[in-house]
Amino acid sequence: MKKIYQFLFFRLMGWRIKGSIKPDLKKCVMIVVPHTSWVDFFIGVLARGAIGLEMHFVAKKELFAFPLGAYFRWMGGAPLNRQKQENKVDAIAAIFNEREVFRLAIAPEGTRRKVERWKTGFYYIALKADVPVIAVAFDYGKKEVKIAEPYYLTGDIVNDLKFLEGHYAGVTGFKKENSYEPLGRV
Repeated sequence: MKKIYQFLFFRLMGWRIKGSIKPDLKKCVMIVVPHTSWVDFFIGVLARGAIGLEMHFVAKKELFAFPLGAYFRWMGGAPLNRQKQENKVDAIAAIFNEREVFRLAIAPEGTRRKVERWKTGFYYIALKADVPVIAVAFDYGKKEVKIAEPYYLTGDIVNDLKFLEGHYAGVTGFKKENSYEPLGRV
């Protein structure tokens, strides 16, 4: 199956992957930026297939009911109960503790529209779960998925976010006008 994904992604679509995730890194939070279109989901699925590593996402538990529940689980989804009076950071961090492998992909922009600042939930999830953050850029201008080295948060949110944002300078989203522009703000 990996060969099929590689053929589709590299040969037919003309994309490249720059960087890698080491298979022995079994837990991390992957922040995927920019998130400007529903097309990003398909680029992510194809990139994940070409890389050949298990990767995950969280979504409201209602999506995991019949008939699509099995498909979303197969795609790496983990259901999140949004009705309980439970802190979402704690709930997602608990998933890291429950699983042997959990590489969480999340869009810190929180929407496909243009944003000035990231939502910080990913940051607190990574701190609470004690896992590194990997900056992943979908650069449509260069047809490139850029994967940075794992970054272990220091707890200094201002400097950590400035460092992570630096990986997205010059990256163009599918909808160019909605691309994230890192300006070193928090």
